[in-house]
Formats: sequence, structure tokens, C-alpha cells
Amino acid sequence: MYVCTNYSCYFVTPLFEKMTKLKNIAFLLASLLLLTNCAKRGTITGGSKDTIAPTITNSSPENFKTNFKGNEIKISFDELIKVKDINKQLIISPPMKKQPVIVPQGSASKFISIKILDTLQPNTTYSFNFGQSITDNNEGNPYSQFKYVFSTGSYVDSLTVVGKIKDAFEQKPDNFVSVMLYDAKTFTDSTVYKETPLYITNTLDSLKVFSLENLKEGTYKIVAMKDKSNNNIYNPAIDKIGFLDFPITIPTSDMFELELFQEKKPFKADKPTQESNNKLFLGYDGDFKNTKITTKYNNKEVPVRIMKYPEKNKDSVQIFYPNVKMDSLEIAVTNGTYSKNFIAKLKDLKESDSLTIEKKTGGILAFRDSFTLKSKTPLTSIDESKIILRNKDSVAVKFTSRIIEFEEEIVFDFKKEEDEKYTMELLPGAIKDFYETTNDSLKYNFSTKQLADYGNLKINLINNKRFPFIIELMDKNEVLYKATSTKETSIYFETIEPKLYTIRIIYDDNSDNEWTTGNYLAKKQAEEIIYFPKLIDVRANWDVEQDFILD
Repeated sequence: MYVCTNYSCYFVTPLFEKMTKLKNIAFLLASLLLLTNCAKRGTITGGSKDTIAPTITNSSPENFKTNFKGNEIKISFDELIKVKDINKQLIISPPMKKQPVIVPQGSASKFISIKILDTLQPNTTYSFNFGQSITDNNEGNPYSQFKYVFSTGSYVDSLTVVGKIKDAFEQKPDNFVSVMLYDAKTFTDSTVYKETPLYITNTLDSLKVFSLENLKEGTYKIVAMKDKSNNNIYNPAIDKIGFLDFPITIPTSDMFELELFQEKKPFKADKPTQESNNKLFLGYDGDFKNTKITTKYNNKEVPVRIMKYPEKNKDSVQIFYPNVKMDSLEIAVTNGTYSKNFIAKLKDLKESDSLTIEKKTGGILAFRDSFTLKSKTPLTSIDESKIILRNKDSVAVKFTSRIIEFEEEIVFDFKKEEDEKYTMELLPGAIKDFYETTNDSLKYNFSTKQLADYGNLKINLINNKRFPFIIELMDKNEVLYKATSTKETSIYFETIEPKLYTIRIIYDDNSDNEWTTGNYLAKKQAEEIIYFPKLIDVRANWDVEQDFILD
């Protein structure tokens, strides 16, 4: 057939005509597929995430209302909200003896209702700080630190006190610390134990800062408290406290720092309990350091040995008594002004504690450490002639030994060599305990590393305030190395483990070689601790020198 255009005519064969039709059909199908893909709708995603906090549309009475007379408040929002953790988050200042009823809690609503059950004081400004308790229903966006304020008088008090919280011992303070103001005119030492404050705020989870607002002009005593009972009353057994020695006068532009400490409990002993045929267990509160324990049977004194309980951080001791027939034991415990007498009934038990020696030091002995053994019963003597220390060439190494009572440890000191292997043998009879029991043959292997495997650290203290002080190197909350100084301000720590260290300085004002906490009634603050603001990286075969400015 012929196909003609405006310019010419062509002869088209049947085969060519058929191929042309197939191409046209293919083109048409491709076009339809393309149109289908272009028209396909995507999956509905719901739009961007809601990050906007709820908004208050109105409140009745209005916020900052004066001459408040009612007992109910209603706050309305532009969307569904939830109220959560209200008991922890809500701060009412001044505190109310009867907590108001707040609904809803846990369920969604567009309003909050506050029903006041307490009798309101005249001419007083009240504030309800909701913290992070109000959130929208869908995404949980908080209406952060919303505060509803009203006054029973003709004006709203507007003065403010600000400050920060510090922990006397830890590097970071607790969260949810209450900060309280009391009337300085009526304040006595016992006030914090019996009365709630005039004003209160809480750091919530901000950790460091506080702001007391809507205050009346006057003179106040300020106290901070980690109030575990949440009752605004100080319980020294469980609460931390911080205070200033002087009253503050409002208005003020000063910023105050309150340092919280946990008081040491007064010493008190628990009734002893029998643990084995020759041992009693005595629990206690407070500081055991100056405690004296005496025992009697049939009005005759019985010799005993006191040993630290093996579990770490457990306030208890073990009382070892002789293996003699006794049906009871009279025990007198004294510590300062504390005195208490107990009678422990003794039974025939299956087990008795016997001499057992364990290696306290690991397989690698650091150059700064001593090789140490620990006993499960109190020790009385060491016979060094029955102890042999050899190096890897079987050459005898000179050593000295000593017993640390109460810990019941045997400490061996000797000159250590690099990359050396040691063997210590204790022949029978080398060690004798409180029961005249001696050891069987014992053998321990341990080794040293090269000096290049350790690092050295020199710390230069600048602006040091006073002596003596303690300087500690810590890994997390564990003290790994410790030094004291009575005159030097450059402290060396040689051959220490490669590690990132936290450094802290303790001003040891009572020279007892440990940190001492404060005492509220004695108006004594805790001994001052200063942390270096950064971790110090000590690496193997490195000498690190670090200045520590004590501001």
C-alpha cells in the first residue's frame, strides 16, 4: 500500500504495516503505565509531629487574682491534656496542711479543677507551680513550669530569691531538692524538725538552681532539704540538709549557694546475734571508730577479738570469743556517751569459724601495692622464718610483714622488679590465729608488669586555702589512689594504672585523714570538697602534669 505525506508518497509493505501497529500499541501501553504511576498516591503519614505545648484559654478566677475568697479554681486549655506525677511535681507555696484535690489525674480532659481544703491565711500570696506535670494528651508535650498565683490580700507579693544547690560529697547534686524559707524572728534550731516553712520551692529535675518567687519583704532563714518523706519536715536519718549560718533579708540581689550533706547517724548498736559456735554478729549505726566492746561470763571477763565484717559497706562487726563452754555472754558496748548492755544466748551450732587464708591481691601486683593476704579469723602472730618469697630464678627475696588488726590482713612489703614472677610459700605454722590454730602449707604465685605499662601524674595545686588536705584519684565513685599533704602543693602519683581519672581535693580540717560530714544542730558545715572540672587522661608510659586551680 501507499502512504502519502505533504511532501511525498511511500510504498509500505504489509509486514512493515504490522510492525508499525505493534509499536503504536506498545507506545500506548507505556503511556498508560506512566500516567498510572504519576497518578499513584503516597502513604498518608499524618503530617509533622505535634511539638506544641497546650495553651490556657481561660482560668476562673483569673491568674494573679487578688482578694481571693473562694475554694475552687478551674483552668481551661485549648486541647485535651493529662496531669501526671502531680504529687512529685506540684509545688504549693506556702505549703498547705491539707493537700488540695486536683482532677483529673491520669485521664484526658480540657480543664484542671483545684479544690482547696485548707484554711487560707489572710494577706498571703499563694502559688501553684505544676512543674512538668501538665502535658498534651497525644504527644506528651509539657506545659513547663506553669504557675497559678493568687493573693488573699489586695496585692500579689513579687519579690524573689535565687540560688544554686551543691552536694557536699558528690560531684553532682540530687534532683528534687526542696528550698525553704522560715520567719527569722520565730526560727529556732528545732523548727526544721517540727514546722513547715513559710515559702517553698523545688529544683525538680533541673539539678542545680532554684528560684523562690512571690515573696513578702522580710528577714528569713533559708534551708535546703532532700526530703525523702516529702513532708517538709527534716528527718536526719534519711534526709540531706543544707543551711546558711546567717539570716537573709528580702529584697536582695544576692545569689545564695546551699550545700547539702547527710548527717552521720548517732552511734547505736543492735542486739548481737550468734553466727557460729565462736562468733557473734553486731550491727550498728553511726561511726564505729571509738567503740569499745567488753564481754563477761559468770562475772568474769572473756577475751574477744573484734573484726570487720567482710561485706563492703555493711555497718557491722564480728565478735570472736573463745571455744569454751558458755550458755550466754554479757556484752557491754560503749562509744562516747553511748552505753548499752546486751545478753547473747549461745547455742551449739554445727559450724565454727577456723583459720582460712585467702589472697587479696590479684595475679598482677602493681608497683604501688603490697602483696596482701586476708584471714577469716583474727590473727595473733606471723613467723617470717617459715615464709619464703622467690623470684622466677628461684632467688630468695627479702621482705617484711605486718598484721592489720580489725581488717585481719597480712601485708608483705619488698622491692619489686619489672616483668618479674614471684612465688610465696607459707610453711606450716607460719601464721597463728586467735584460737592457736596454724596454717597448712600455702603457695601463691603473682607477677609484676613493666614500668612502661603505667603512667605518672603530677598535680600542682594553685590557690590552696589551707592544710592539711587529702587528694584522691577516682574511677567513677571508687577511690583508687589517695595522698595527704600538710605543706606540699605539688603531689606525685607514680606508676598508676592508665585510666581516665576524676580528681578531688578534701580540706581535712579535723586532720582525721577522711572526709567529715556536717552537723545541723552543731551548725557545722561538711568539710569542703573541690572537684577538678575535667577527667584527667593518664596513659601508659606517659608523664602528665596538671595544674588544679582551687577557686
